[in-house]
Amino acid sequence: MSRHSVTERHLRMMLDAIDEARRDDSDVFPPPSLVAGLGRLIPCDLAEFDEVDIPTRRCLGHQEVQYGGPYPEVDDEVWWLWKHQHPHCVDVEHSHGHLDVGQLTDYMPTREFRDTALYTDFMRPFVAMMVVALPTAPGRIRMYSVSRDRDRPFSDRDRLVLQLLRPHIQAVYREAARRRHEPVRLTPRELDVMRAVANGLGTEDIAGQFAVSTSTVRKHLENIFRKLGVSSRTAAVARVFPEPEPIAP
Repeated sequence: MSRHSVTERHLRMMLDAIDEARRDDSDVFPPPSLVAGLGRLIPCDLAEFDEVDIPTRRCLGHQEVQYGGPYPEVDDEVWWLWKHQHPHCVDVEHSHGHLDVGQLTDYMPTREFRDTALYTDFMRPFVAMMVVALPTAPGRIRMYSVSRDRDRPFSDRDRLVLQLLRPHIQAVYREAARRRHEPVRLTPRELDVMRAVANGLGTEDIAGQFAVSTSTVRKHLENIFRKLGVSSRTAAVARVFPEPEPIAP
């Protein structure tokens, strides 16, 4: 079998992973089973989903499944300090996600990457990374990735698998987003609270702004989460104030 080929068995596994994600009824967005499915298809030590709003430095979504490790918690501030040293992620950002499946070694040799502050301070021990970028609005990064903590680049077959899966991954994301964006009626006060949350205000600040108790704010948030079918403020903001439609290049 050529390293460029995908066997019938592997194709069935790919279809099963997409089907499992489509049937995922978790209230987590996007379907978390998709990250796990990618990790089963592509041998890796870490599979991740990340969605970031660059201007506001907000993490709109993060999921991961560790197959190696355990790995230490990362420092987001370090990422923002050194993200310009990750040429692949810079390319994803500038293309608004309209980018072919690629890996870090497409941009620089592993030895050169090990000499960067990004690797030393943030990405260590991961030296191999392959990314599936999804189209999104300008100023955002939305991508799935698989990483290895050893110097073994991903194969041409690994790349082919993700290239074949990419349109299906995008379809799963859009279907899940569409279900979440079905109209939900919030009261005027609940909308006021959500605007404050979207502006980064905490519970006490919101209570002070509307001259109510913190318990009242928490009750509003509890009702909002229940109506939206979410479990976090980040998910609620994404549900109430969805991003604009992606702009094609």
